[in-house]
Amino acid sequence: MNGTKRREQIFELLKERNDAIKGSELAEILGVSRQVIVQDIALLRAEGHSIVATPQGYMIMTLKRPSFMKSVMCAHTGIEEMRDELYIMVDNGATVVDVTVEHPVYGEIAGNLMLKNRIDVQNFISKVIHTKAEPLSILTGGVHFHTLEVSDEDSFQRIIASLKGKGYLMD
Repeated sequence: MNGTKRREQIFELLKERNDAIKGSELAEILGVSRQVIVQDIALLRAEGHSIVATPQGYMIMTLKRPSFMKSVMCAHTGIEEMRDELYIMVDNGATVVDVTVEHPVYGEIAGNLMLKNRIDVQNFISKVIHTKAEPLSILTGGVHFHTLEVSDEDSFQRIIASLKGKGYLMD
């Protein structure tokens, strides 16, 4: 199979899925290495396709229901606080789209998350623990921003109230 056909197939596989698909899974399906998939994804992005890499794998970025994006600034240190903060968000109906920090030298540094529920959060936290990776907020003393996709203002206000109550929300 040539590269063009393979990229078409990758795009079709991503469109058919409601959830993310790992690069290693795509590689196995298509009989190529994971590195070939990474290169193909980069070429698909260059063609203008909205493909994002998340901790769960690759997915096409689409808004499937009426929703809006909101940003919150939070601060905390430690894995348990991170888990609690993310649970507050997903338990109140948000998708945690990303995390961003403002670095004094590099400017904005962001990581795609796409966490929709407690299982996604738990898998993300487990990966952080297992890999001994530091969260981006380590660069800023715990201060970070999250972009949230929420369906309505009431959901967002519940999140704000809960984060404020726990002392995570920065004003």
